[in-house]
Amino acid sequence: MRNTPGVEKCLSELAALLGHAGYRDGEGDLIRHSRDASTAQACLPIAVLRPKTAEDVSAIMRICRQADLPVVPQGGLTGLSGGAVPVPDSVALSLERMNGVIEVDTINSSLTAWAGTPLETIQAAARSAGFDYPVDIGSRGTATIGGTVATNAGGIRVIRHGMTRQHLLGMEVVLADGTIITNLRSMLKDNAGFDLKHLFVGSEGCLGIITRVVLRLSPMPNDRHTALLALPDYDAALACLASARRTFQGDLTAFEAMWPAYWKLACKMVVTSRPLFSDEHQIYVLLEITGYERGHFETWLEDCFATGLVTDGVLAKSGGDAIAMWSIREAVGDVDREIGAHLNFDIGLAPSELADFARECDRELGEFVTQDILHLGHVADGNLHVIVPVPADDERRKLEIERRLFDLLAARGGSVSAEHGVGSLKRPWIGKTRSPEELELMRLLKRTLDPTDIFNPGKVIP
Repeated sequence: MRNTPGVEKCLSELAALLGHAGYRDGEGDLIRHSRDASTAQACLPIAVLRPKTAEDVSAIMRICRQADLPVVPQGGLTGLSGGAVPVPDSVALSLERMNGVIEVDTINSSLTAWAGTPLETIQAAARSAGFDYPVDIGSRGTATIGGTVATNAGGIRVIRHGMTRQHLLGMEVVLADGTIITNLRSMLKDNAGFDLKHLFVGSEGCLGIITRVVLRLSPMPNDRHTALLALPDYDAALACLASARRTFQGDLTAFEAMWPAYWKLACKMVVTSRPLFSDEHQIYVLLEITGYERGHFETWLEDCFATGLVTDGVLAKSGGDAIAMWSIREAVGDVDREIGAHLNFDIGLAPSELADFARECDRELGEFVTQDILHLGHVADGNLHVIVPVPADDERRKLEIERRLFDLLAARGGSVSAEHGVGSLKRPWIGKTRSPEELELMRLLKRTLDPTDIFNPGKVIP
């Protein structure tokens, strides 16, 4: 342990500062905060810190910095890249008590919330005021708004609404020395100098701890229509996407593709009232639009059938139907109970490259697996999820799978992380995506804002 006498004094000061509700070191608490939803190796923190205010976080950082005690920020622990897993001899700083919507400003179309507020709570507060917060992910009930900002989460409606970055108006953040930077204004245009908040978007807790955010809200969508389509091949899916963009333009909100192996597994996992399709197809698309009358949507679908782009399809007749359709796509969050241990890749490529990349993965990785490799993703924004079954204790095989997949990706100019962050699991591979010059600039930012490497060490930057 680094500086053991100093650490013991530090822990005593932290316990006195936070009290029983804010300082936990019991076995159950340590185990709960020892890992996130990824396959990264769990690591028990020394203690779990649960502040209530930015001032608490500031005091924590001043104390921990004196003892050179690493601090690992944690939100909902839903990350898939190991970004919230403690390192040896560190404390976990959980934002679970910094929870709640502070204000919904209906005049300025904004919402202010504590960073530990679940995304689903943000969405509900926006809707109750007649607005929408459109960033949406399957783990919405657990993932926190601070975590989605720290990873620049995208989700299922990026095609229309963009990533989290596009919805951030203001932020409060605590730096490594305890300085609190507060800019919680709800202005859409503010070009007075550097836009500092964007330094921390996607930084995964390596540069500072986000404590409060101001979010830009969107108008409440109306006339939302959802359809599940079966298509003859991936080229037809791209043509269908192009047609939908021409027809519906900005009102196309989701275009999700599922390859056959994933489709069969998800349909096995999700109980539907009736079989959706009688035959097997080469690709399945979940499509959503808003702002158009149902008749217009149906006419477009008829044209897709007539031209051969779509071979079968089901149109949601109710909100319940739409939820059932989305449950097939979102079953990805629970595939481990069906396939067991696996590697979960979240890669970014040009949409035109995804099908060839999926085929290359099947070919190059086939010798390492005894079950089907699963492919699905947000085709419209080039985000593919690749799930590779592999024994949990076979580290050599996992390393070779990662090497081959990321080599294939680098050859096509892709990104090792499209929306789930780099964390610790993708840290060794970020050089496949970023140039040496880019990596050195990241290191410079880290050294400047966190010179003693106290924030989330061992994450993101190699």
